[in-house]
Amino acid sequence: MSDSPSLAEVFRHPSRSAEAKESSALLVGAAAFVIGALVGLFVFWDQDVPIAGRGSIGIFAAVGGAVAAIAAFVFGCAVRRSRARTAPGYRQRLHWFDVAALALALGVIALLAWTGLASLLSQSFVGALVYGFPAAVLGGVALALSAYMAYLSAVNLTPMLLSLVLAMFLAVGALASMLSATDPLWWQKNLSTLGISDDISALAFNLTLIIAGVMVTTIAHYATAFLPADSAAERRGRNLVRLGLVVIGILLACVGIFPVDEYLGVHNLSATGMAIVYVAMVLSLPALLPTMPKVFVVLGFVYVGVIVVLAAFFVSGYYNLTAVELIVAVLVFSWVILFLRNTGAVEQSADDRRPSAEGGPVVTKTEAVP
Repeated sequence: MSDSPSLAEVFRHPSRSAEAKESSALLVGAAAFVIGALVGLFVFWDQDVPIAGRGSIGIFAAVGGAVAAIAAFVFGCAVRRSRARTAPGYRQRLHWFDVAALALALGVIALLAWTGLASLLSQSFVGALVYGFPAAVLGGVALALSAYMAYLSAVNLTPMLLSLVLAMFLAVGALASMLSATDPLWWQKNLSTLGISDDISALAFNLTLIIAGVMVTTIAHYATAFLPADSAAERRGRNLVRLGLVVIGILLACVGIFPVDEYLGVHNLSATGMAIVYVAMVLSLPALLPTMPKVFVVLGFVYVGVIVVLAAFFVSGYYNLTAVELIVAVLVFSWVILFLRNTGAVEQSADDRRPSAEGGPVVTKTEAVP
């Protein structure tokens, strides 16, 4: 049984093992805590601080947590890239725009999560104020937790973890837009109505779609790279699926870039094209990726059947457009998230079946040693 890495070893090789990754994440969190607490002391010195609202702990934690999450994720990706250069079994698949999109997504998640938590606590402790020193400590804790989680996400990034980040980002972004909408009856029109005003709701909605679109292109590059491609047919199928995901990501970003009130034709073309590409991918998946689990393939067929039924309900006037858009969006993105998880499972199964060159145990991307 090997000893745990020393502090010097953690600094030299922060991602060599699971223990080193956890230890380096704690160091990153500790650095974020110190910085956050010191800044908090400067901001909150000699004053009583509200929990939520202007000049509150919630705002400090939200903004600071977002910055800490972005910085920690970028740093973790740099550590991961340096590890990839020295470990043959450890594959680096992230481009700079992938890192930027994921870092921004984690920053938005931290921003909205701390804002929501502060709002909830302010309703639980109505009128409560916090002294300056405890406020600074609490702010430091928020930054530490954000940095800790973001760093671990970077150094341990897998298709399954990427699916969790995408799901969380879509959920918090959509909910933030709906809750902040100035028109409480937006749902009587269509989902794209959330993106046509000039307030924070439209910004949150459109920004969520744009970043999510870039994240889907990240999925296209990252997840499909793990799929087996031992023959020309398998490589062709993998490339076509990758292209389909890239097109879906681009069209999703275009839905946010071109609001429906200003660019009706382009907006509708992007939304419709995304649905068409998705259906074509699902129906052709058995031929393109024969190694995908059969249960997942059947689930995709079921999703397409539900979309056809929803379209019939909309045409007949039984469902309004918002209901159809919401359900279709949930189906499409849940399929993409499940695709990520299943490609991760396919990769793991392939690694388990593939013997090493020496006939010993398999070295996978998370187990590689320098």
